[in-house]
Amino acid sequence: MILLVVALVVAVGTALMARSMFAGSATPKVAAATAEPEGPRVLVATRKMPIGTIITADALQFKLWPKEMVQDAYFVEGSADMNQLLGTVSRFPITAGQPVTQGALVMPGDRGFLAAALGPGMRAVTIPVSAKTGVAGFIFPGDRVDLLLTQAVGGRGQEAFSAAETVLRNLRVLATDQRTDSNVVDGKTTVTKTSLVTIEATPRIAEKIAVAQKLGSLSLALRPLADTRAELDRAIARGEVVVPEGATAEEEEEILRLAMNKPQEGRTTYQTGGDVSRFQSRFGGPVSKAPAIAISKSDGPSNMPTGPVVRISRGSSTQAVTVAR
Repeated sequence: MILLVVALVVAVGTALMARSMFAGSATPKVAAATAEPEGPRVLVATRKMPIGTIITADALQFKLWPKEMVQDAYFVEGSADMNQLLGTVSRFPITAGQPVTQGALVMPGDRGFLAAALGPGMRAVTIPVSAKTGVAGFIFPGDRVDLLLTQAVGGRGQEAFSAAETVLRNLRVLATDQRTDSNVVDGKTTVTKTSLVTIEATPRIAEKIAVAQKLGSLSLALRPLADTRAELDRAIARGEVVVPEGATAEEEEEILRLAMNKPQEGRTTYQTGGDVSRFQSRFGGPVSKAPAIAISKSDGPSNMPTGPVVRISRGSSTQAVTVAR
């Protein structure tokens, strides 16, 4: 028993001593040596860019690239100015993280530049605008706009009335005047007066725009980015956009991208003069007149009421009765 007690005491003491030794010693820290990648910084795409994408400041950035993988066609920091590439157009599809080559971009003024900016099956249409009809110059290449038609409607014996109608929606702006990029001065985008806006449209929509210019004056309404996504969700809910079963993630993304970028026609909204002012006719037409008052021949001019009157109709006759003040 004595030996057992002594052994138990020794074991407990040894455990306490070992615990105090391990607790007092600091855990050695291992410095993880991360080797910095060596090589120049080349220009890469920050997001996926299909054919005809207009290059903006958020589409490109410089990143370190292995020196042995750098090619002569890459844009290398120090020898390439990214600001000069703004407003160019991608000639080929570029994936996110892929280095941008000089042959993949079409410069403004190059032959076929505008044709490269157009999507498959699209056409370029130019619309004359002013500071009042072009959102005071706050429309830049790459923005999305709606097209409004304002006209005076009348004829065939009807009185003319004014009407404004949103005839087309979700049109992509390709260029303003002869510029395909934003005017940047000292790192800030400046607003300039614009007289011409070139937009992307399908052949059918291009025909509608040509006719609309003859009907009245055209105005542009700038669309927020959130509206395009909201309309896509509504189109999916209505079954207008269908993603086939078994489609890959890339195929699904391409279907949704095409649906978001598709110009929209039909289901137009409108406002007339009567919707804006109570003194305007809503759809024209002759102004309604008060019913004629039947006065007997015995009632001469001296018997005509001179004060406030109340018209009382009995059958087919109407009598004017003077009201006492």
